[in-house]
Amino acid sequence: MNYTLPLEMLYRWEKERADEIYLSQPIDGKIHEWSWKETSKQVRKMASYLKDNLPENSKIGILSKNCAHWIMSDLAIMMAGHISVPLYPNLSAEALKSILDHSQTKFLFVGKLDDFNIMKSGIDDDIKCITYPFYSQNYEIWDDVIEGIDPISENVTRDQSELATIIYTSGTTGDPKGVMHKFFNFGFATVNAVNAVKLNKESFFSYLPLSHIAERLLVEMGSLYTGGKISFAESLDTFAKNLADASPSVFLGVPRIWTKFQQGVIAKLGARKLNFLLSVPIISSIIKKKIKSNLGLSNAKNIFTGAAPTPESLIYWFKKLDIHIQEAYAMTENCCYSHVTLNDAIKVGSVGKNLPLCDVKLSSENEILIKHKALMDGYYKSEELTNETIKDGWLHTGDVGEIDAEGYLKITGRVKDIFKTTKGEYISPSTIEMKLSEDNNIEQVCIVGRGLTQPIALITLSLQAEKLNKIELKEYFEISLNSFNKNLANYEKISQIVVLKTEWTVENNFLTPSMKIKRNTIESAYSKRYPEWESSLEKVIFVD
Repeated sequence: MNYTLPLEMLYRWEKERADEIYLSQPIDGKIHEWSWKETSKQVRKMASYLKDNLPENSKIGILSKNCAHWIMSDLAIMMAGHISVPLYPNLSAEALKSILDHSQTKFLFVGKLDDFNIMKSGIDDDIKCITYPFYSQNYEIWDDVIEGIDPISENVTRDQSELATIIYTSGTTGDPKGVMHKFFNFGFATVNAVNAVKLNKESFFSYLPLSHIAERLLVEMGSLYTGGKISFAESLDTFAKNLADASPSVFLGVPRIWTKFQQGVIAKLGARKLNFLLSVPIISSIIKKKIKSNLGLSNAKNIFTGAAPTPESLIYWFKKLDIHIQEAYAMTENCCYSHVTLNDAIKVGSVGKNLPLCDVKLSSENEILIKHKALMDGYYKSEELTNETIKDGWLHTGDVGEIDAEGYLKITGRVKDIFKTTKGEYISPSTIEMKLSEDNNIEQVCIVGRGLTQPIALITLSLQAEKLNKIELKEYFEISLNSFNKNLANYEKISQIVVLKTEWTVENNFLTPSMKIKRNTIESAYSKRYPEWESSLEKVIFVD
């Protein structure tokens, strides 16, 4: 079966909704907008330039934070007959060079970036670069490049089997891998997901990296296949205002975003006051509407979370505000098509049921296996690794899970994250981390214990906890630890909580660009101190 492809959707909307706004972007506080007709004109002109100046099927990189021209670049690459290589906008120079070399990219769009000077040395001199309007990086500017160029007039089509993109994974362990997807995969995944979730002419808010499969499928492809609108965030400082102004009908937030939202509401109202106001029937309705409006979620009909585990307590907390969060589960290798919780069938603690035409089963070790027609074509230049990941048509996800009698999937850990203590007991850290992260004084947590007698919890503090002094925190965490351990098996009990001063961020390489913790990096940074901490009599240890 053939599916409608992204370019075909662009051609449809440039004709049917020519003057409707497609892309809306705040720049220096001013909103810039592009209609479907204007977007298509830009795409057709840039595609003409790319087609005339590059060999067929060239690899073209996109290095930029989310913006209107990111979308235009991607569509222009498709129309010109080339292959896109989206790049995270916060890569180190070394990581950038590695991906550009591996993918054989010789042409690069360089756009909205926080500090391009740090990355620039990763771009070889023989790579041709073009920069976006508003974000000049001392290369030829998009507008100047396409000035006077005749746009491609015909509606170019790409074959369903052609390679569309190479997406480099964010890499929780090891080096990023180049996941290859053909155009069919985009069509299959988006058409079936849009129908299952019942999306129609939606409005989207784009802030998570478009180089990540989730944002690209939900926002870019979702907008193309529903004829919807994309509004962008300008910066971290303006995020709240941008989201409130956009008031999207579809919103995806990673767990840390939901935690930040929760902390913001509690900081403004106070937990006790909020609980009291929500207990008064008439006032409760007003408060809920006010909070949803301030968060920019008044019009949101589908509110998703994914990329990392979300504590159940957080989902229940938002449910009290009539904000019903739908967990989703997928990965780059299956084109972000696997499991989604539908808004009328939320089962907290699960990531929903498998989507139509997607098969799922568990291996004898309870590893989640996925099969459908849009699995990756393989890892670029790595046939051996591809064959290790896809066996007999089944994608081995590396995640461990459970499927209940109703078909709901629960993720319980990662195969590679499971470690063994000196007692010979195997521990799945993510299950313990999920429970511990429900503590409002904890911002981030990583359970470690390989080679130790008992696990240790490495944590960073929430903004709320940072207001307390060390004596108060020490007392709090000692009591909390004793209470928490009562619900764990003896071999799982946490011996100590180590409070780290350094926050884990994407910039310091402790988090992936999709906000997952990098266990290898954390182990490398702190493992030498495990014996010292384990031998200490202190239950709570502060590390500068």
